[in-house]
Amino acid sequence: MTPSNSDGPAPEKDSPSEQTPSHSAATAALLAGAAALGGFLFGYDSSVINGAVGAIEDEFGLSDFAVGFVVSSALLGCAVGAWFAGPLADRLGRVRVMLIAAILFVVSSLGSALAFNAIDLTFWRLVGGLAIGAASVIAPAYIAEIAPAELRGRLGSLQQMAIVLGIFAALVVDYVIAEASDGGASGEFPWGGTAWRWMFASAIVPAVVYGVIATTIPESPRYLVKRHETERARDVLARLMKPSEVDAKIRQIGRSVSTDRPVRLRDLRGRTFGLLAVVWVGILLSVFQQFVGINVIFYYSSSLWQAVGYTESDAMFTSVINSVVNVVFTLVAIALIDRIGRRPLLLAGAAGMTLSLGTLAVCFSTATVVDGEPALGDVAGPVALVAANVFVASFAATWGPVVWVMLGEMFNNFIRAAALAVATASQWIANWIITTTFPELSSVSLVLAYGLYTFFAALAFLFTWRVVPETKGRELEDMDKLTMRARA
Repeated sequence: MTPSNSDGPAPEKDSPSEQTPSHSAATAALLAGAAALGGFLFGYDSSVINGAVGAIEDEFGLSDFAVGFVVSSALLGCAVGAWFAGPLADRLGRVRVMLIAAILFVVSSLGSALAFNAIDLTFWRLVGGLAIGAASVIAPAYIAEIAPAELRGRLGSLQQMAIVLGIFAALVVDYVIAEASDGGASGEFPWGGTAWRWMFASAIVPAVVYGVIATTIPESPRYLVKRHETERARDVLARLMKPSEVDAKIRQIGRSVSTDRPVRLRDLRGRTFGLLAVVWVGILLSVFQQFVGINVIFYYSSSLWQAVGYTESDAMFTSVINSVVNVVFTLVAIALIDRIGRRPLLLAGAAGMTLSLGTLAVCFSTATVVDGEPALGDVAGPVALVAANVFVASFAATWGPVVWVMLGEMFNNFIRAAALAVATASQWIANWIITTTFPELSSVSLVLAYGLYTFFAALAFLFTWRVVPETKGRELEDMDKLTMRARA
């Protein structure tokens, strides 16, 4: 990381005392990894219900709409948590908001495990959603604010890596608990109680770990400068960059947050339908990320595969396979994002999702009824499974991590918290719409559901091609230029 030209030319050769500390990249990675644990909980808590959907439906006697609402209720909490996390982070600090999120995760997990009806469960899922929403805003913001520009894409991708690992862990735990119980998710767990309740209770463990680790990381240097705690900011930056660059970086951050007042939503106003164009880009990136239907796979995949002829055990195992693909291709994204840039990955991912989702729609259109139950044929079944994994791979290597990275870096320092809150809240609302409507849509036609997701994937390609800017390699302080261009 080098100072901007306005701070004077960089020395041609650093003296030994001015060399980048050998541990600086490792320190940035450790701090980013600690913050990204919120993403792990985000993935875990949002997906742990996957294995429990059928059992909850049977135990509480729910309709298709009620199932969709219970599953998606956490997402309403996510939207609220994301909306208020930015202003809270500006007031209390990034780390304190992480601690609040950890406490809410614990409370939600325990309440969900002890729920006695669908209304009770919905309430506790809403509480968990508040935590997920807060973590989804704070982690990318914190990572972007402590990461050097040349590492920011890879470190920002840790958020998505943590999310997919959380999804994977939740699905594996669901599978193990169901297999260990007498009767699957609806059966009795060996330690007592219904298996699906233990699925929810299992989230307490990572929530406690997240809270403990959050107490060990330093506050964001940009937050500290904004609060006029310059010495603390200098101490943090000294761990992340060359000693000769620290003072220049402090001045650079200070200029970008010089107004030093709480950010209000009216700061996002512009000429494009009432908002800055760059804010609309963030909102639409978030919406398209969800409208392709990725979370249908991670919330309903066990029920989805059972609906086309798989047994409960095979459907849950298939869901685990989907999550493994998700993890592997997120690693691909981390390897590529700082090499080839954000836009190329988004374009490639949208193309891959369009083709794979279209294939799924065609496969589901061939399902026949056998003994009163729908089933895919000998050809359509394997093709659908491959297409589903191609879809997950296309998303995981591109739109999953890239959107989170861009949301963390495309807004300048002054509007970042408010813009992130708006964009992320939009993402959760879009997620809620897709998750709530899927049970009803699938009861009408899986072809209709996946045809819609195909349409939105194609729109995402066109949107990226025409509108989305490249942010690779830009310093956060340089995002002022992007915002000013977007304001025009």
